[in-house]
Amino acid sequence: MLQIGLTGGIGAGKSTVSRRLVELGAVLVDADLIAREVVAKGSEGLARIAEAFGPEVVRPDGEMDRPRVASLVFGDDAKLAVLNGITHPLIARRQAEMVAAAGPGAVVVHDAALLVEMGNAARFPLVVVVHTDAELRVRRLVESRGMSEEDARARIATQSSDAERLAVADAVLDNDGSEEELRARVDRLWHERLVPFEENVRLGRAVRGGAPVLVEPRPGWAERGARLAARVARAAGERGLGVAHIGSTAVPGLPAKDVTDLQLAVASLADADALDEPLRGIGRVRLPGITRDDPKPADPDPEHWRKRYYSGADPEQRVHLHVRVRDSPGWRYALLVRDWLRADEAAREEYLQVKRAAAAECAGDADASRYVERKEPWFDAALPRAERWAAGAGWVPSY
Repeated sequence: MLQIGLTGGIGAGKSTVSRRLVELGAVLVDADLIAREVVAKGSEGLARIAEAFGPEVVRPDGEMDRPRVASLVFGDDAKLAVLNGITHPLIARRQAEMVAAAGPGAVVVHDAALLVEMGNAARFPLVVVVHTDAELRVRRLVESRGMSEEDARARIATQSSDAERLAVADAVLDNDGSEEELRARVDRLWHERLVPFEENVRLGRAVRGGAPVLVEPRPGWAERGARLAARVARAAGERGLGVAHIGSTAVPGLPAKDVTDLQLAVASLADADALDEPLRGIGRVRLPGITRDDPKPADPDPEHWRKRYYSGADPEQRVHLHVRVRDSPGWRYALLVRDWLRADEAAREEYLQVKRAAAAECAGDADASRYVERKEPWFDAALPRAERWAAGAGWVPSY
C-alpha cells in the first residue's frame, strides 16, 4: 500500500485531481467529507458536541448548527480544544478504517485542504500539491462558485501560502491551463510514479542509482533534504535521535548526483533494526548486507563503523538513508566531512575534481558502487585535514 497526501489552495483544482485519481483506481480518503460525517445527524460526534456545548447546537432537523458552533469556539482556545478533542480522534478513527479496508496493494489518496496547516505533510511518503496562480484562482472562484472577488481573496488569505504548500511538495501538478491538461498530468503521475512507487514499497524493492551523473547545484536541494528528513524523523519516533542532510547535495555550490543522502542517529543497531517497517512505510527500503561504512580509518572496534542502509522506493526521487549509532565514528565522520566541505572552498574544489574523474571513469556502469569506491582513497587521505579544520574551528557535530 502507498498512502499519499493531496492538497492545494481553494480554487486550485484539487477536486478534479482527486476525481481523476479515483477513476484510475485510487482509494480516496477525503478529510472534509469525513469531518462532516463524524458530526452528522445521529452520530456519536454530534451527541458529544451537544453534551459539551449545549443542546442548542443541534438544529430542529437533527443536524449540527455549524454557525452556532463556530461562534462558540471563535476566539476561545479552550472551547476550540474541546471541539477538536471530540472530532479529531473520530476523524482519525474513520480514516484508519478506510485505509484498512483499502487492501495491501492500494494507492490511498488523502485529500486534505489543510494538510499544511495541520502539520501533516511528514505523515506521507509522498505529497502532491495542485498549484494554480492566485489571480487565476480568484477568477475561477468568482466565475464557477459565484463568490465576490473580495470573498474569494479573503478565503485564499486564510489558507497557507503557495510557498508554504510548495515547500512540502514532492510532486506539483500545475493547473494554469485546461482541465484536459490537468487530467493528462494526473495520468502521468499515476502511471509513471504512483503505481511503480506502490509496487516497490509492497515488494520491498529499492530504486538503485544507475550510472553516476553529476549535475549543477539545484536551489531546491536544501529544502528537499529538510522535507525528507522530517519524514524520517516522524517515522523513527522515539528511536530517532536526530536526522541530518549529509552528502554532496548538503554542500551549497557543489555539483553532485541528484540524490539526497540522510543520516538518522539511533542509540543502538538494535534500534535501527526495529525501524525497518516504519521506514518502509515512508518508502525507505533496507538494502541487505550493506552494514559497514567506507571509507574509514583504522579502528580497533569494527562495530563503531557499522550502519544500516536504506534506499528510496520512489522512482522519481532518489534518497539514501544511513542509520548510524549516535556519537559513533561513522556518525561523526559524515557530519564532519559535510561541514568541512561547506567551509573550505579549496577542499570542495579538490573533491569536485575527484568526483568528476570518478564519474567519467564509471559512466558506463549499471550502478554507482564503483563510483563510490573510486572516491574512497581521497576521503581516507582527507580525514586528517578535516580533523585539523575541526580543531581550529572548534567544530562540534550538529544538524
